[in-house]
Amino acid sequence: MIIILEPDLPDQDAAVAAIAAAAERYPGVRVTPYRFAGARHTITEVHLVGSTAEVPADVFEAMPGVRLVVRVSAKYRLIGRHHPTHETVGFDYNGVRFDDGSLHLVAGLCAVDTREHVDLMMAALAREGIVTTRMGAYKPRTSPYDFQGLGAACLPYVFELAGRHGIRVVAMEATDAAHVDEIQRALDEAGRPTGVMLQVGTRNAQNFELLKRVGRQRDFPVLYKRGMGIGLEESLNACEYIASEGNPRIVFCLRGVKTHLGEPHRNLVDFSHVPVVRRQTRLPVCIDPSHSVGKLVIAPDGLPDIFHVTGQGIVAGASMVLVDFHPHPERALCDGAQALTLDQLRPLADYAATMRAAYETAASAYRARRGAPTGPAS
Repeated sequence: MIIILEPDLPDQDAAVAAIAAAAERYPGVRVTPYRFAGARHTITEVHLVGSTAEVPADVFEAMPGVRLVVRVSAKYRLIGRHHPTHETVGFDYNGVRFDDGSLHLVAGLCAVDTREHVDLMMAALAREGIVTTRMGAYKPRTSPYDFQGLGAACLPYVFELAGRHGIRVVAMEATDAAHVDEIQRALDEAGRPTGVMLQVGTRNAQNFELLKRVGRQRDFPVLYKRGMGIGLEESLNACEYIASEGNPRIVFCLRGVKTHLGEPHRNLVDFSHVPVVRRQTRLPVCIDPSHSVGKLVIAPDGLPDIFHVTGQGIVAGASMVLVDFHPHPERALCDGAQALTLDQLRPLADYAATMRAAYETAASAYRARRGAPTGPAS
């Protein structure tokens, strides 16, 4: 059972204490409060965990400051959207807002290979006013003979250059719990010139010890990539693992799934699941067109396939795009075949903005015709 307090309630602590006192009457019920800081409101939820089937909702509905009482039947107690009015709260991190009302292009190197390439990439982002990037230091690969990333050795100059170019958030995969500590230590030693969003990659989608570790730390938000060969429900349960350890700042990323179908793309593009994830959870949704398409090929209209699938995800409501770029794809040590070039950065940013505007216009017009609120979709 989830008890939702009125937004921005002045004396939230007193309301939570009253709920906890009332819950003591029912054996086997544990009370856990959660606070979510949204763009417009701070929302407090009190979760009653345990044998709540016989706990009457009206006891709590009548309490001052209680907005709604929801009986939770879904598996995703923390990340779930248990009522149509629940909003995607989102979160702020290092001056950047991640929620349904924004669109972020997280463009960068799938794998860091040289300082020069990092510098060129971040300088290009700075010229375009983009403050989010991806930089892979630890790379799990299908073959043990492929490039595995530079690891902790590249972290000092990645963070230094991010600070120099005004990059606020670096999405960086951790493939082992020890990598979280390495990233924290390197960021501290660099003076924290930027921020890090820890990425759980598709090959670690059910690495439960890693999920618990990134959930226990409160320093960094988490970008979770859907498992390439598991069901959507399994991936969402993995996000619940992270949230249950105490870190609700999660972005869910769709990156294509493995099928027996093979070509023309590296993976089957699953961006039709953007509204499904948004409906079932309160997590912001990211798309990864690079690993879905897997190569830089051009459609008859002159646009790369990566552009087209990016548009498909954005018009479905995605609010973040994780995409591979490289100053010299022919020299890339990982996934060079799918990397866009720096001269395509502005065209992609413009294309993404156009698709976002189309989505907002169409969604607002539909809601207006149906008599629904015309603000940002939640």
